[in-house]
Amino acid sequence: MVRLLYVIAEQSRVSFELGLRRPKPGRRLSACLWFLLAGFSELAQSDSVADGKALAMEKSKGNCLTCHVIEDGELPGDLGPPLVGMKARFPDAEVLYGQIWDATERNPDSRMPPFGRHGILSKEQIDLIIKYLYTL
Repeated sequence: MVRLLYVIAEQSRVSFELGLRRPKPGRRLSACLWFLLAGFSELAQSDSVADGKALAMEKSKGNCLTCHVIEDGELPGDLGPPLVGMKARFPDAEVLYGQIWDATERNPDSRMPPFGRHGILSKEQIDLIIKYLYTL
């Protein structure tokens, strides 16, 4: 249900920004509903980023700070590259997903644990981490 409302709000926002569907004058209810859903969309997205950050920092899950420098992380490692400009470095989220799922597929000598393949992180958890990483 929450995901459905998020999708509806996101589609409405994009349509409105592109001028494809604007609320008609006198339809205050639909305009109010649009603003409500748009606000809900941003709230849902910020929650998923916060959840992704929590997973990335959690020692029993992502634990990215063990090997990577992250902007607001404490006691980072230096084994892996700093996690900055992630959207520019990985414009295709699927490539980043594969890196987290099993880095040895692209680089057999990688020291990064295969978080997905070993069941440390689920597909949904990796998606949340990617949403967070794309904010860096």
